[in-house]
Parts: sequence; C-alpha cells; structure tokens
Amino acid sequence: MISKSIFVVILTTFSHLTLSIPVLACNKTLLLAASDAYIASQTSGSLTPLQSYLSSNWSYIENNKAADAKKSVLSKALKIDHRRTNTDLVACATYTEIIITDAANPYVIGTQLRHDDAEGKITLIDSIASTTNSWIFDAKKTLQYVLQEKWDVIPEGKRDSREVIQAAGDAYMDMWNDASAPAKVPWGTPCVRLEGSAYTGTGKPDDSCKPGIPTNHSQPGNTNRRYVIDESMGSVSIFCVWEHMMMAADSHEFRLEGGKLRYVHTMTVCGGKSCKL
Repeated sequence: MISKSIFVVILTTFSHLTLSIPVLACNKTLLLAASDAYIASQTSGSLTPLQSYLSSNWSYIENNKAADAKKSVLSKALKIDHRRTNTDLVACATYTEIIITDAANPYVIGTQLRHDDAEGKITLIDSIASTTNSWIFDAKKTLQYVLQEKWDVIPEGKRDSREVIQAAGDAYMDMWNDASAPAKVPWGTPCVRLEGSAYTGTGKPDDSCKPGIPTNHSQPGNTNRRYVIDESMGSVSIFCVWEHMMMAADSHEFRLEGGKLRYVHTMTVCGGKSCKL
C-alpha cells in the first residue's frame, strides 16, 4: 500500500510535470485559417475578419517601421489577383505573397504573420508593401511571371532541412559584404530570379539566378533579418534592411529543390522614394 506521504509526493511531482509541458496551439490548420483571415482583411480593408486571431498586444510593422494598421496598406480594400501562403510550424508563423494589379492601387506585398505558441494568436503582422517607386515595380509583369512558375509541395522524402534552406538564403543575402558567400550558395539549373518585375528566366533548361549578382563584396550588409521557413515548400522568406540601397525595406524569398536554388522572389521599398543604387 502506498503511504499518504508518498502519494502526496507522487501527485505533486505529476502536477509539476504536467504544468511544465507546453500547450502548443500552433498547427497548420490554425496558421492557414489566420492567413485566410488576413487575406479577407486586406480584401475588405478592415481588421474585422482578423479580430478573433489577434492577441491583445499585437503589433504592426510596414516596410520595417512600426505603423498604425488602421492607416496602413491593410486598411485599403484591394482586389487580390494572386496569393500564396507558406507555413512555419517551428516559428509558428506564415509568409504570404500577394499581387494586386489594379491600376489605381497596384501592389506586390509580402507579409509574415507571427503567432504565440500558447494560444496561437497573432502577435505581429510584418509586411513589405511594394508599389509605385519600389525597385523595378510592375505588378502586372510580376503576376505574369509568377503564374509561369511551379511551386508544388515537395514530397516528404525529398525535402531539405530548415537548416539547409536557411543557410542557402543567408549565403545569398551575404554576397554584398562577404566575398566567400557566392561559393556557398547552392546554385541550381534551371534557376530564375524575379527581382521586382525583372525576370532572369526565359524558359530554357539553363536559366540561371546568377546574372546581376554582386561583384563588389564590400558593401553594407543586409541586416535585421526575419525568417519564415517552410520545409514542405523548400522556402525561406527573409525580411531585412537592404542597407546598400537607401536602407530599403526588403523581402527575399528562396525556394530550394533537391538542395539547389530554384526560385528567388524579391520586393524592395525605399521609404516612398524611387529606389536607386
């Protein structure tokens, strides 16, 4: 028979163990539902569809600056022509790429939504919103090229690890201030880069992402990097400060297939001014 004192010790120990196990509310269903609500908010120009997903102390960043969401691009009702969302179950975050070709309000927007692990609520909406005056901006051309690409889910046995995916993205982003970085990028063939609306692809099997990469490796680095990694898509979204171009707000997304770089998408916003090198 277990004595009363031993029973109390066992019960107390079990209680502590139970309380120490985190309640992880983060899952793909929740993340996709929240991203759908974000799209509904952007389409309506209202935060109402997002309200039930927002934490009590959520914040909003647009083009690397804290902003009032009610006065941001999110407050504009936009007709979305393209949307793709990636999920990161480790960081409890999503990255969504959207394209709006409306001549009155053209945008190409990248948004990272970050959730807390305990309740799954959104704690941060972080957007890079490119439009007129952004680097090589033409939403219609961007949409045309995006629709030519194939971003299928990668079978489980063929996926790269998140460490490999992030390392590829970081190596690419390091090329501006590290002469050894180009050799660390897992260049693939074919590979195409969509830089604003400029496309390096021609549909040929030898398409390359190398044209235009920096040869001057003594430039300011790309800092304040924020990541969303989706192994099922081979993708890493990296937001940063693009220091060598007017301290611009920048989004680079990379897709790896079989350990090799396949696609690069970029958006660069220069504080409402025309971007210039």
